[in-house]
Amino acid sequence: MHGYAVFIPVFIILFALVIRIRLLGSRGGVGFPYVPAKTLFSTAERKFLVQLEKAVGQQYRIFGKVRIADVALVKPGLSRSTRQAALNKIASKHFDFIVCRANDLAVICAVELNDRSHSTQRAQRRDELVARVCQSIGLPLWTVAAAATYNVETLSGQFQSLVVTDDSRRRSDEGDQA
Repeated sequence: MHGYAVFIPVFIILFALVIRIRLLGSRGGVGFPYVPAKTLFSTAERKFLVQLEKAVGQQYRIFGKVRIADVALVKPGLSRSTRQAALNKIASKHFDFIVCRANDLAVICAVELNDRSHSTQRAQRRDELVARVCQSIGLPLWTVAAAATYNVETLSGQFQSLVVTDDSRRRSDEGDQA
């Protein structure tokens, strides 16, 4: 009988540990702490995307939530710490949408859908960084105010204006280099 008396407290302790591990694991304290997102885009972003696809036409493809670091690379020749600091500024930020040419997936422009949240100081600092990155890499940035509805013709005109302006600017730059 005395031999079993030692096993009972050990068994109770082990049982309590197993229960605790299982409970913590379900709350993300232990184990793999991820759950699936319900959707990739908010309702407003989905509504805009449908109209944006119509506006740019079939010769372009649209990708959403593309990391800025996938479009803007840190230039070579910098010290390791400077390079890492530059990458850290953009690594966790993304563009709402990127428009690419369908035939080669060359990036044509970045699209930011701005809602009320962009009026905060923090969002404005982020928007300024995004604008500066786009300017430094020569990527047109198209900002669109979030709305309940979008006119496809208006969006198409804005896009065409942006693309034509950028194409003529590139041709001018290429002519200057010749």
